[in-house]
Amino acid sequence: MPQRQLTGTRIRERRLMQGLRQADLAKKAGISASYLNLIEHNRRRIGGKLLLSLADALGVEPSALTEGAEAALIATLGEARAAGEIAATDSEPPEDFAGRFPGWAELLVRRHRRVLELERIVETLTDRLTHDPHLAAALHEVLSTVTAIRSTAGILADTPELEREWRDRFQRNINEDAKRLAESAQTLVSYLDEGGEEETGLAAPQDELDAFLTDAGFHFEALETGGAGEIDGVLQESERLQSAASRALARQYLQRYAEDAAALPLADTLAALPGTGADPAALARRFGVSVAQAMRRIAALPPARGVPAVGMVSCDASGTLVFRKPVEGFALPRFGAACPKWPLFQALSRPLLPIRRLVQQDMRGRDAFLAYAIAEPVSAPDFGHAPLFQAHMLLVPPGPSDQDRDGIDGLGVNCRICPREGCDGRREPSILTDGF
Repeated sequence: MPQRQLTGTRIRERRLMQGLRQADLAKKAGISASYLNLIEHNRRRIGGKLLLSLADALGVEPSALTEGAEAALIATLGEARAAGEIAATDSEPPEDFAGRFPGWAELLVRRHRRVLELERIVETLTDRLTHDPHLAAALHEVLSTVTAIRSTAGILADTPELEREWRDRFQRNINEDAKRLAESAQTLVSYLDEGGEEETGLAAPQDELDAFLTDAGFHFEALETGGAGEIDGVLQESERLQSAASRALARQYLQRYAEDAAALPLADTLAALPGTGADPAALARRFGVSVAQAMRRIAALPPARGVPAVGMVSCDASGTLVFRKPVEGFALPRFGAACPKWPLFQALSRPLLPIRRLVQQDMRGRDAFLAYAIAEPVSAPDFGHAPLFQAHMLLVPPGPSDQDRDGIDGLGVNCRICPREGCDGRREPSILTDGF
């Protein structure tokens, strides 16, 4: 089946990704909504001027609509077929199925991707139940308070000859502990209730900061044009930052964002990016900044302007993750420790030494990333004071010359949910394997 027969499906995908209605796109392209509906269902051929008009209305190159899009569709169909024992024996090529039944093919691909997404959610929830430090701390607080109340009440019950002053003191302690127990129990229940809502269970200031940055897409246009003077306005507009601690973290992040934007102006950075290939060291040399600052700047660029989707993670000297920008295909743990094989942690043992590795979490051979990592001091050097370091790791899609499959480092998310066997860095058995 010729590839151009699926052009309508790709137009529909692009329109839905941008949140456009058929009527709006048809108006921009100068055709009727009913005709666009026929095109999107592959019932009308398209080419020439109309193809150019639709590509311009969608803000993409015409080649993105006429070739390459169903390659991902067909590849995912093949992956879905390989995952099922019954379908795996079917000899019909996925290209034929996609050509004859584009709607069913798209539905099957969406369902397959949803299954993979649910598998990741299950892994994340399992990780939370196993490693959630906030849940463990809250339960410890409740148990400690109950023990204190029980001990004080036992003294009052077993010692009737207590002086009135001591009896009043013990009763006051019971009253104060009971209030603290009620508050702790209410907080614990609220935390558990929030944890049941998708992407809304904010348990700590860092969680609020993560949600704040995710809502903004890690890019703040106001700071690009107005600099640090717009920080107060950005903070006031956010509904995610509920606590004073989270607002303090956000202010610290935005202050550094404004400094990065001043050192690497948006227009100049976007113009320099193709020549550097998203290599933070090359970008750092171009603007005379640190590699970590170049990493942060690349991670903060707006993806809608032709910037590839990238991820970034930072940790302090203890190995605790202090910044997470996720990217599809590379999972970042929300709770608990991460995989010790990440280049991020290797950089901590070799401060100021840049590390470049081709890495992959998916054991099925997909989603490889080029990881750039470096550890840099967080304060100016001073005699008599040992510097503290933060490590940073930028994840970018590899280019054709980087796809050396023999040189890929296999990584995990963390040991508890990592299925890789025989790993020297494993701290505990995985729930997905039989042991170490």
